[in-house]
Amino acid sequence: MAREELTRLTGNGNGTCGKDDCPNVYRTANGSFVVQGDVSQAFMPPEGEGIVEIPESVLREAVRVLGW
Repeated sequence: MAREELTRLTGNGNGTCGKDDCPNVYRTANGSFVVQGDVSQAFMPPEGEGIVEIPESVLREAVRVLGW
């Protein structure tokens, strides 16, 4: 899936994290979420999975945009 197929819920697209504009939360066409952030070393996830760290403010902004 390409980033262009996702709906950005957070961030203003000004590239403050470089060209990838992270951290960010996106919504897919089927209603699931993709989270972009700094790679975290908090624990080792199962093979095929990864973990990222994002600020609370990013989650709050996503919830606000969704009207939850």
